[in-house]
Amino acid sequence: MTNSNLPHSALTPDHIRAVSPALAHYTQTSISEDVWKRPNLSPRDRSLITVAVLIARIQTIGMLHYFNVALDSGVTPGELSEVVTHLAFYSGWSNALSAVPILKEIFAQRGIGMDELPEVAPQLLPLNEQAEAQRAATVEQNFGAVAPGVVQYTTDLLFRDLWLRPALAPRDRSLITVSALIASGQVAQITYHLNRAMDNGLTQRQASELLTHLAFYAGWPPVFSALPVVKEIFQKRLEKES
Repeated sequence: MTNSNLPHSALTPDHIRAVSPALAHYTQTSISEDVWKRPNLSPRDRSLITVAVLIARIQTIGMLHYFNVALDSGVTPGELSEVVTHLAFYSGWSNALSAVPILKEIFAQRGIGMDELPEVAPQLLPLNEQAEAQRAATVEQNFGAVAPGVVQYTTDLLFRDLWLRPALAPRDRSLITVSALIASGQVAQITYHLNRAMDNGLTQRQASELLTHLAFYAGWPPVFSALPVVKEIFQKRLEKES
């Protein structure tokens, strides 16, 4: 059972105000009262995006607050656990492990047990054999002679295991992957993963709003670096549909 009297943030508004009254003002008016209430993304989606940024950039100062916000916004403990697992592959093991002690304490405070967390080896979702064969063939042709180990693990661990784990819907996996890539400045990877996200159900309006949200949580420069790539993706998908 959740204890509402437990601390949900490492910093209070008064802490921020004591250092920067302007930052406290923007935090309240631009983020709490504006960004989080914009349409096209639910609070649950915004929570997943924000959590992905924090883990991708090892920003532990915000984890206590936003992990709790995620759980209060409808992200289940199992889904949040799976986000950490997924981002170990897309942001690195140490980044994912940075979230473990904070999330462990939150789970303990909320009385969340192991029975609410994803299985180690669940029954996987069905694989799109045709799409995966095409992806694997392209990667093998381009990079098989350069790094065969990377190519093999990409197929065996990522696309035939991780992406098929049922504890997190494919759309949500795509959402956190794209968020982590933009937050980390990995522009070259955006084309494949944003297209995959839209194939998995993310709409163009939602993808657009994703960028707006990320401007505040990852910063304007990474978002502007991603904008030309996203613009091209939108244009090509529109041309394909017409």
